[in-house]
Amino acid sequence: MVDTYPGTGSGPTQITAFPHPLDPLTAEELAAAVALIREKRQLSDSVRFVSVTLHEPARDIVLASKEGDSVPREAFIKLLDNSDGKAYEAIANLTTNEVTSWKHLPGVQPSVMLDEFFECEQLLKKDPDFQAALAKRGVTDMSMVMVDPWSAGYYGPEEDPSRRLVRALTWVRIGAANDNGYAHPVEGVRALVDLNKMEVVRIEDDGVIPLPPEPGNYTPSAVGKMREDLKPLEITQPDGPSFTVRGHEVTWQKWHLRLGFTPREGLVLYTVGYEDQGRIRPILYRAALAEMVVPYGDPAPNQWRKNAFDVGEYGVGMLANSLELGCDCLGSIHYFDAHVVDSRGKVVTMLNTICMHEEDYSILWKHIDWRTNETEVRRSRRLVLSFIATVGNYEYGFYWYFYQDGTMQYEVKFTGIMSTGAVPPGVKPKYGTLVAPGLNAPNHQHLFNIRLDWMVDGRANSVYEVHAEAEPLGPENPHGNAFFAKDTLLRRESEAQQVIDPLSARYWKVVNPSVKNELGESVAYKLLPGENTLPLAHPESSVMKRAGFAQKHFWVTPFTPGENFPAGDYPNQHPGGGGLSAWTQADRPIENTELVVWYTMNAPHLARPEDWPVTPVETISFMLKPHGFFDRNPALDVPPPAAHGEHCTHEH
Repeated sequence: MVDTYPGTGSGPTQITAFPHPLDPLTAEELAAAVALIREKRQLSDSVRFVSVTLHEPARDIVLASKEGDSVPREAFIKLLDNSDGKAYEAIANLTTNEVTSWKHLPGVQPSVMLDEFFECEQLLKKDPDFQAALAKRGVTDMSMVMVDPWSAGYYGPEEDPSRRLVRALTWVRIGAANDNGYAHPVEGVRALVDLNKMEVVRIEDDGVIPLPPEPGNYTPSAVGKMREDLKPLEITQPDGPSFTVRGHEVTWQKWHLRLGFTPREGLVLYTVGYEDQGRIRPILYRAALAEMVVPYGDPAPNQWRKNAFDVGEYGVGMLANSLELGCDCLGSIHYFDAHVVDSRGKVVTMLNTICMHEEDYSILWKHIDWRTNETEVRRSRRLVLSFIATVGNYEYGFYWYFYQDGTMQYEVKFTGIMSTGAVPPGVKPKYGTLVAPGLNAPNHQHLFNIRLDWMVDGRANSVYEVHAEAEPLGPENPHGNAFFAKDTLLRRESEAQQVIDPLSARYWKVVNPSVKNELGESVAYKLLPGENTLPLAHPESSVMKRAGFAQKHFWVTPFTPGENFPAGDYPNQHPGGGGLSAWTQADRPIENTELVVWYTMNAPHLARPEDWPVTPVETISFMLKPHGFFDRNPALDVPPPAAHGEHCTHEH
């Protein structure tokens, strides 16, 4: 079977689809899973589909399978019955047409579904008390009202966590339907809504603060005269891209990997390996964004409960964009579509969800032998895999980069519009930044946790903490200049809960103690941190009890089925203490076994006026680099680039 994906104008890229145990469920398989569970469980119309995704086979099955092997296809289904608030998990075997598992989950609130957002907004616009609260502020046209339903979090039993709650905040468009409503927050008004019953629990009103008056529009018509000195920049690959795509398998510059996509995580990488001396050497079995938290640092009534767990409470995959050539991605692009199921069981195809392309990335390596004037230089090229999700007011771009020297990089780019509040005239906010008259951009942080399921040259790995250490003055360091890299084996989970330390050049090394390189050292990959910081919320605050994983940057756990998300499977309205905080209390051994590394990046956002009305892209990232995995520079065989018809290898 041949599928056709849009290219860049030089004709479509053809890929041959073939079955693999880790391929995402097709649209047909998703529809079959919905029909099967409805039939076998006699589901009523009050039951919603929170998510339907591939139930990944055990890794023993995956790693032992060969192309063409028959592996049962299973769907993992999460459901919510609005009539009684009960949540369920099910596994449907699409090969045998059976429901093989059905489990009720007491006390669980699944993630908020996209259509619940729209239903909540429409409910509030018709509510008399909500209308009255807005009328006090001069707002009477409900068609101009924007309601953002924020996850309710957990703030004690008085809010009855057995109810499915959201806390809705409000903004208003002024003058036009396409006005930027985030320029006009309705401060002091909150609505608590029960999503199961779809009823307003209460309206909270702390008193009138004037709407900030200035518009914050950013479209060309609002901005006015555009720059006229920007010349076209074209990126062309006349012979096509260097990657090969076969179904969801990608090969590029000795890299071999598979792509997946889930409604919760978005892009998932599987079985990442690098071809070396005639064989594909495994590095990662699975890698994906596992959680994302945005805690706000303003104690004002409308602000302090803003603590969204965007992966666990909403699902960034469900919020992914359809990407556009020349806008979101540039060059010779290959797109992958994604198939998901909405809450009513309808299969939705999201076009162009994952973008893949190559980028020039400056020089890869260079040296001039100044004695002979011989020059050798190679240009770096990287493969980019990305998707972008719109989470309410913010856009987040999630990027995996693969380099020709065996390096991987994960980067998050965030942009969009800040979640604003209002302050009285003349007030300068302490816990935020005034970005327009009366308009407060509250302080907040963006936290991203990435789950890395390692398989460095095999399934049994160990982890070392490594830092640079100065040798004390003495016989071994008589001149005071000596320093060395100190490796410390992390034997148990308690030892592998660490924070970054850039002053000591700390990094962490995942090794295979059973495989040695040419120098007799264990082959390894290292995690090299980038910019980072720690949460500023108090450890006893509600958000930090729920996001305990964020108090450390680096965790290691032994691979255990079911341990997939650092804040737990169901963080929505959860009191906290789940996920990594709970699992690692067992202090399990992590030496020479199957390992999972969890790394958290934390980007503080103390706003600037220049971040308004749309925030220029901010980035945060980390690197995975080979460390004795190869015997020498693996990019020596990258050919010299051409320069004006000649190669960049020459004598001066």
